[in-house]
Amino acid sequence: MSETPPIVLVFAANDPSGGGGMQADILTLASMGCHPLPVITGITVQDTIGVEAVMAVESEWVADQARCVLEDMPVAAFKLGVLGSVENIAAIAEVVSDYPDVPLVLDPVLASGRGDEFGGDELIIAMREMLFPQTTVLTPNVVEARRLLQVEGDDADDLDQLALAQRLIHLGCEYVLVTGTHANTPKVINILYGQQGILRTDSWERLAGSYHGSGCTLAAAVAATLANGLTVEEAVHDAQEYTWQTLQKGFRPGMGQYIPDRMFWARSADESDE
Repeated sequence: MSETPPIVLVFAANDPSGGGGMQADILTLASMGCHPLPVITGITVQDTIGVEAVMAVESEWVADQARCVLEDMPVAAFKLGVLGSVENIAAIAEVVSDYPDVPLVLDPVLASGRGDEFGGDELIIAMREMLFPQTTVLTPNVVEARRLLQVEGDDADDLDQLALAQRLIHLGCEYVLVTGTHANTPKVINILYGQQGILRTDSWERLAGSYHGSGCTLAAAVAATLANGLTVEEAVHDAQEYTWQTLQKGFRPGMGQYIPDRMFWARSADESDE
């Protein structure tokens, strides 16, 4: 028998456009040599333009999906995306608490690229209280970091990125990767923070266009590289490298945003064989 690839359990919502959510996670994990275990937390009505509706799966179903596969297979990492409800967050927190040695990557998806909300203050508070203390790597952009800390007005202006990351780490996250996708800078600058401050800074060419599922791809890639045995600093770098290539090779299948090509390497190999 072939060697079993690293297994990553994903809690995320379904995305029928295939651009983000669970579909993005499955494609990314498979592309990076992992076997995904998809636990659906919600069902969305969306396309490449925006999200029309979200329906959370009942928390008992979420927990049962996860418990069933966890009793059957060992996992090397957890990846969390859209969680759907406070009840789901509580159920997921209870499940993952039984696996304290398994790294957990949390992508705090609070809204779609168009600004459609995935959850309000109640979900943010629940994440902070129940999931942050179990999180290995949190992957917010600057806007999400401010929302997670619920800082506004003058307080928001006074807090620089380092201060934001330190507050998130104080809430329990082991590492925080703050992405510069929403910043008005010539290059995208992503910074990994730990207890000691800045651990690494990576700069990437800012590509034209808007992408659906880029954040999902990055967080899933971090989970994949951790599952493959890399250190956090190595995992974060390799995940960014992979994500940037998926964006560079992105395509626009509909009338909205571009979609990252998570299987770009397979098409490149096919073209080189011709």
